[in-house]
Amino acid sequence: MFTRRDFLRTAAATAILMGGPAGLCRAAAAQTLTQDDLLRFDPLGQVTLLHVTDVHAQLKPIYFREPSINLGVGAVEGLPPHVTGTDFLSMFDIPRDSPECYALTNVDFANLAATYGRVGGLDRLATLIKAIRAERPDNTLFLDGGDTWQGSYTSLMTRGEDMVRAFNALKTDAMTAHWEFTYGQDRVQELVEGMLAFPFLCGNVLDTSWDEPVFEATQMFERGGVRVAVIGQAFPYTPIANPRHLIPDWSFGIRPEMVQAHVDDARAAGAGLVVLLSHNGFDVDRKLAARVSGLDVILTGHTHDALPRVVTESGTLLVASGSHGKFLSRLDLDVQGGKVADFRYRLIPVFSDVITPDPEMAQLITDVRAPYEAECTRVLGKTDDLLYRRGNFNGSFDDLICQALLAERDAQIALSPGFRWGATLLPGQDITVDDVHSMTSITYPAAYRTEMDGAMIKTVLEDVADNIFNPDPFYQQGGDMVRVGGMAYAIDIAKPMGERISGLTLLETGEPIDPAKSYVVSGWASVNEGTEGPPVYDLVADYITREKVVTVPENTSITIRG
Repeated sequence: MFTRRDFLRTAAATAILMGGPAGLCRAAAAQTLTQDDLLRFDPLGQVTLLHVTDVHAQLKPIYFREPSINLGVGAVEGLPPHVTGTDFLSMFDIPRDSPECYALTNVDFANLAATYGRVGGLDRLATLIKAIRAERPDNTLFLDGGDTWQGSYTSLMTRGEDMVRAFNALKTDAMTAHWEFTYGQDRVQELVEGMLAFPFLCGNVLDTSWDEPVFEATQMFERGGVRVAVIGQAFPYTPIANPRHLIPDWSFGIRPEMVQAHVDDARAAGAGLVVLLSHNGFDVDRKLAARVSGLDVILTGHTHDALPRVVTESGTLLVASGSHGKFLSRLDLDVQGGKVADFRYRLIPVFSDVITPDPEMAQLITDVRAPYEAECTRVLGKTDDLLYRRGNFNGSFDDLICQALLAERDAQIALSPGFRWGATLLPGQDITVDDVHSMTSITYPAAYRTEMDGAMIKTVLEDVADNIFNPDPFYQQGGDMVRVGGMAYAIDIAKPMGERISGLTLLETGEPIDPAKSYVVSGWASVNEGTEGPPVYDLVADYITREKVVTVPENTSITIRG
C-alpha cells in the first residue's frame, strides 16, 4: 500500500532547509523530503544549542495548527511573531502548499495535514538530537524551556513522572518551568530532587519568608572550549495565571535586576557565552533583552511562537522554537573574545512520517503509557470539523468545550480559559480520551456553575483583555482571550483598560447583557481554592459520547474593532 511516508519520500516536494543568516532557503522542487534534509546543516563555531519548549506532555506524534490571529500591540504591532497566515508566508518568502507553509501557518491546514502528516513525538525528537550530538559530541547543549510535565492523560495520572523519565532519557542538559508548578510545590520538589537527572533552573523563584532562592539560577557548561552559562527564568506570573494555593511559599516575577545580577555573576565566573533559558514569553523577552546587558542568547518560551529566523534585539539573539514537540531549534555559535562573532540557525520541523523513531525512546513511551493505553485510546466520538485551540480569541475545540459547559451544566454563558496547549484534530477523525486530555488535563479541573451579573462578566473580559493586550509587555500575563459560549461581544484592543469590551449580547435571546441582571455561568480552571464541580475532562468526554459526532459551527460571535 502506498503510505504517506512513501509519498513524502518519493513525491516531488520542496524540502525544508531553514538555515543560514539569510533565513529560509529551499532545495530544488524535485528534491524529496527526507530525514537527511531535516538534519542538513553546515556547522559553525564552537557551540551548538538545541532547544525545545512548551512540549505539554505530548509523547506521541500529533497534528498541531498554528494560529490564524496573533495580534501585537504598541511597539510590536506587525512584528514577528505577530504575523500569521498568508502575511507570514510573504514575510518569510515561504511558498504556499510547501512543507514550510504546513509547519508554520494555518493556511489550508487540513489539506496539507493529509499530505505531510503528524508532527512531533519524542521518539522522533530523540533521533534528531542523537544525530546532532553524534556530529558535534563536544559542542552540543540540549535545553528545555518548560511547560513539559503537563498536558496529557499520562502526565496527569503520573503527576509529571512520565515526562521526567522521557527527558532524562533525552539527556537534557537543563530546563526551566511554568505549568510544572501546578502539581504543587511538594510534588515539584519531589521530582526535582528525586528523579530529575539535570538542573532545574528557575533563578526568579524565591521563597516568601526570606526572599531566598528556591532553585539554582545558573549552570555552567564547557562546550568547544567555551564556558557557557545557562540562566533559567520561570514564568514570572505563575501565582496569577495559576492557583497560588498550589505554591503558597514561592514568589515569582520578571525581576530584570536579578537577571542582570545573574549575567554579571556568570561573566565574572568566566562565561564566554551567556544564555537565558526563558519562559517569559516572546514580547517580554524582547523588552528584557533591551534592559539587560551581556545576554548573548534568549531561548524564549511560553507564547508557543515558531519563527524560522532569529530575531535580534539590542545585540541579543532571540530564538522561538514553537510548541508540542513540533520543532527543534538548532543554533550554532562562533564565540570570540566573549562575544558572538557569527551564528547559524535552523528551525527543524519534526515531521513524524519522515523521521525514523529512536527505538529506545519508542520503548520508553510504550512502557510509560502501558498502564493507561486502553483508556487513552478509548474512542468517545468523531468530529465533522477541524478542531484546534490556538488563536487570540477562539479555537474550535474551545468552542466545543463551551458547548459542553452550556449543555452539561445547564448554563446561559460559558467561559473557557485561553490556554494555548492542545493537539489538533482533522475533520472525520476519532476523538479519544487522549485528545480531550490534551486540551483539559490540569490539576484544578472543576467545571463550576455560578451566577454572575452583567457588570462582573464585562469586568472578567476586560481584565483578561488587559492581560493580553497591554502595550507594555511586562504587564502581559500570558494566554489568549477567554473563550465565550452563549454570548457575543466586540473588542477593540487599542483601547485602554476598561474600554476594550462592548456589545455584550446573550445569544439565546439576542438581548444586550444587562449589567444589573444575573446570569448562570459555567467555566473551569478557576484559580480559587475549593472550587466545586465535575472535572472538565469528564464533562467534555460525556458530552462527546452523547453527541457521537460533533459539529462546531464557525464562531461569528466576536467582533474585532479598531
